[in-house]
This record gives sequence, structure tokens and C-alpha cells, in this order.
Amino acid sequence: MPDPEPFPPGPLSDAAPSLDIDIDPQWGDATDWEALAAAAAGATAMVAPELAHPQILVSLVLADDDEVHALNLQWRAKDRPTNVLSFPMLSRDEVLRAGAGDAPAMLGDLILAHGVCTREAADKGVAVATHASHLIVHGLLHLAGYDHETGEAQATEMEDLERKALALLGMADPYA
Repeated sequence: MPDPEPFPPGPLSDAAPSLDIDIDPQWGDATDWEALAAAAAGATAMVAPELAHPQILVSLVLADDDEVHALNLQWRAKDRPTNVLSFPMLSRDEVLRAGAGDAPAMLGDLILAHGVCTREAADKGVAVATHASHLIVHGLLHLAGYDHETGEAQATEMEDLERKALALLGMADPYA
């Protein structure tokens, strides 16, 4: 399935946190991953306004499965790759204050695994770019302090924000 064109730059990407992106060659160059990530970050900032500040910085790594496997084992004691890892550097309270400051604030790191993302996209019948957009939105919400593992209400809140952000990108509900 061909990847859709990334969401065009404009109001969504203007509201986004700043991204420092490193892309493993496995991800290929058929998709403009930087534009896709900027659009996903902008859409996330529209539904989670605490992220709508360009002085908030995020490191995004589009990695291979081996790198994510090693990080998942080291930091989460899980001996397998996963689709996305998020390593927040700010507490929820610090995130809420970060936009008010003048100095840049490092929100954290997001790492996506190419092979896992590709397999999951195929299983869902969506383009890799679509699934990667969802994982970036999901990971950014984790970095902002949202959590789907602490209770049903928190999971519902996070999934609702993901749905809204993806709708802004013209993407279908991933939980339908």
C-alpha cells in the first residue's frame, strides 16, 4: 500500500514542538519522514496545547528493530523490540510550565522501530506512514505526561486525544 502524502506544512506544523530527527536508512526516502513527523507533532499540539510551543524540544529517532530491542531490554527489561519507546525528561508539571519559559525545554526522546512498525501497519491494513504518524502522536502524548496504563479513564483520555490528532491529519480512528 503506498504511503499517503504527508500533511502539508502550515498551521499544524507551526504549532509543533521542535523536533531533532535521526532516520535509519531502513525507513527509506519514499516518504518525507521529517514533514510527516512535523505534521504529527503539530496535530498533537493542537489537541494537547501544552505542547504548542516551539521552545519544547523532542528527539525523534526512526530506528531499526535491533536498536529498539536493545533499549527496551536495557530500560524496560523486555527482551524484544517494541513499536515506540518514549523517554520523558520532564514531569507533567514541568511540561505544563515549559511553554511559559523563554529557555528551550527538552521534552524527551521518542524511538520508533522500523520492522515492528512495518509489520503492525501491514496487520492493520494501513500505510507505514499512517501507522508511524499514530505512533509519533502516541509517543508525544506519553512525553507530555499522558498514560494509558494507569487506569481506564486515563487510557480513554489518551486514546481520544490520539483520535482527534489523527483526524486533523485526515487519518482514520486507529482504535475502530
